[in-house]
Amino acid sequence: MNAPLPRPATAPLPAISAPIMRLQTGTHHDPFEVLGLHLQPDGTTIVRVFMPEAEAVEVAGARMTRVAGTDCFEYAAPAGTIFDRHPLLRWQDKRGGAWHLGHSPYTFDAQLGEIDLHLFGEGRHFRIWQVLGARLRVLDGVPGCLFAVWAPAAQRVSVVGDFNDWDGRRHPMRCRGASGVWELFVPELTAGAAYKFEILGNRGQLAKKTDPYARQMFLRPETTSRIPADTCYDWGDAGWIAARAHFDWQHRPVSIYEVHAGSWRRHEDGSFYSWTELAAELIPYVRDLGYTHIELLPVAEHPLDASWGYQISGYYAPTARFGTPDDFRAFVDACHQAGIGVLLDWVPAHFPKDDWALARFTGEAVYEHEDPRRGEHQDWGTLIFNFGRNEVRNFLVANALYWIEEFHIDGLRVDAVASMLYLDYSRREGEWLPNQYGGRENIEAIHFLREMNTEVHARFPGVLTVAEESTAWPAVSRPVELGGLGFSMKWNMGWMNDSLSYIEKDPVYRKYQHNQLTFSQMYAWTENFVLPLSHDEVVHMKKSLLDKMPGDVWQRFANLRAFFAWQYAHPGKKLLFMGGEFGQWNEWREAGQLDWTLTGFPVHDGIRALVRDLNRLYAGEPALYAFDHDPRGFGWIDCHDADQSVLSFVRYGPPEASPIIVLLNFTPIPRRGYRIGVPAGTAWCEVLNTDSVYYGGSNLGNGKPLPAEARPWMGFDHSVEVTLPPLGAIFLKPC
Repeated sequence: MNAPLPRPATAPLPAISAPIMRLQTGTHHDPFEVLGLHLQPDGTTIVRVFMPEAEAVEVAGARMTRVAGTDCFEYAAPAGTIFDRHPLLRWQDKRGGAWHLGHSPYTFDAQLGEIDLHLFGEGRHFRIWQVLGARLRVLDGVPGCLFAVWAPAAQRVSVVGDFNDWDGRRHPMRCRGASGVWELFVPELTAGAAYKFEILGNRGQLAKKTDPYARQMFLRPETTSRIPADTCYDWGDAGWIAARAHFDWQHRPVSIYEVHAGSWRRHEDGSFYSWTELAAELIPYVRDLGYTHIELLPVAEHPLDASWGYQISGYYAPTARFGTPDDFRAFVDACHQAGIGVLLDWVPAHFPKDDWALARFTGEAVYEHEDPRRGEHQDWGTLIFNFGRNEVRNFLVANALYWIEEFHIDGLRVDAVASMLYLDYSRREGEWLPNQYGGRENIEAIHFLREMNTEVHARFPGVLTVAEESTAWPAVSRPVELGGLGFSMKWNMGWMNDSLSYIEKDPVYRKYQHNQLTFSQMYAWTENFVLPLSHDEVVHMKKSLLDKMPGDVWQRFANLRAFFAWQYAHPGKKLLFMGGEFGQWNEWREAGQLDWTLTGFPVHDGIRALVRDLNRLYAGEPALYAFDHDPRGFGWIDCHDADQSVLSFVRYGPPEASPIIVLLNFTPIPRRGYRIGVPAGTAWCEVLNTDSVYYGGSNLGNGKPLPAEARPWMGFDHSVEVTLPPLGAIFLKPC
């Protein structure tokens, strides 16, 4: 202002009673209509603020007058008075008498662009996290935080926090019309401040909600969002990212170690390892075992540890359990620099009913369907996203891209895809609504999945998307343009269920269930499969992998070794949940850590040694990975020897690669002189034997080269005689 303003007359200015009283009661939908600077027809300027915490307020040296009976203060500046664009306020705190300086939020213009709002309304703003949420900004030289949230059909939306005593009347936001978006720049706020949105619904419902686009939240049991600092992380994985764009994953080894970050290791007092500590110990461990990727159970913010991360409340916020978002970036960066990819479990199928998060966000259904026949998972007690709503679909597609762009994630394992595809999933007749054609397919969810996969693959070549899908839905891992869902790969739940059912049986009965192993070849090439032995198979009274095995202790370990060999020999990429690699006896418990003391026992460390060698054999022999998704990569030698519970087959690679013969004996009976046909008339050498003493076995096998005889057998011109160890598997390669 050019000159000091005179103090106002002692008589109060006439009150604009209705709008001011609506501010006082927190029901005004447009605070900018009342607050800020308002030039009057007579040339005077009204300066008005709403400050319940203030005893007195001054603007540029002039005392403002309290509007009688309210917490509103105003000043009428004479005609011709020139204010700064954002005049400095000085106010006295009524509780302590201290004086403070600051700026009014209501002198700042709207910040969100019309193009941003238009694209969001279309569901096509794929960097919407850079628009909505909380972001530090400097506007007209004034630092602060710009808040924005989508809350359609609300009467009033306010940002609340410690900075305003969580009083929703003090910082009501600007409505951006039909977009349903509300925004407000709050000066002087800094990183780390807690905030939520207080929403007055169209029927008078009042709720305080966490920010759906919050990029940081406080550690549970707190449920508040946190203003994030601008990241200054300096990535060191440029070489990895450049190579990833050309990653020919279909013809390369992919071996995944699935990890729950909260229970891999813990401190003696039970506290979590940080991302920094996990980087120091988990990455060398995984690298030593030969895995190509780590897959993390969900790391988005979630309030309940027992949900394992699948009940997400902060889709854009890495959980505070293990550190800051930049700490997570550093973990991913360290993985990449060690040559390990990072996959993230992602949960777009459902979200919890927590009343402070997404559920009934404005007091009514916003992110979910209103009708529970479409909007609720009865089995899980969760809500289903309304995939037909553009803004909801945008929220999720952008979220997938967010983790890849902001945290350099190499792939997403999409949880519970089957529940998204079928409107009658886990529902009885009368509990679901058909689509517009009368069918059970969720057309809106299908559109969402195709859009998500299309955008991920187009923007980030080499990044994987993997579907956990347990039905016979066709073409899950086929391109969208060919009618598929567009996923890179699909979990082979059929292989997993059949194989576990088989291996859990006493060997005396296995000959009657031989087809449980051979049936997978009937559909092995219909999808690009991952063979999962995941966390879901070692919880809820299902027993650990080792504890599933029949027989005495020796037989249990031998069975598990043979079972791991079956996984690595079978076409498809590999996945194993943590603890399985050393034969943990107990079921997984998210509240503790793995039973690391077991690794001090030779028989358990032998399992780990086998997994290490299986990974190295898999990565070193193109025949075991190059045609994982191609029928050229597999051929039976004998799939009919049910009486002896023996399987034999060949894995083939490119012409320059040596074929690998695999034989599995699923009985405790050693079999000497077992003849098989071979695809080449050369000598064959044993390159891995699960019965090796090194792994804890009986050390029965084939220590010398096996010369092929010109004796036709099983459709081959040559054959050899081998020794099959009990409950063991051998891998043979031309010498």
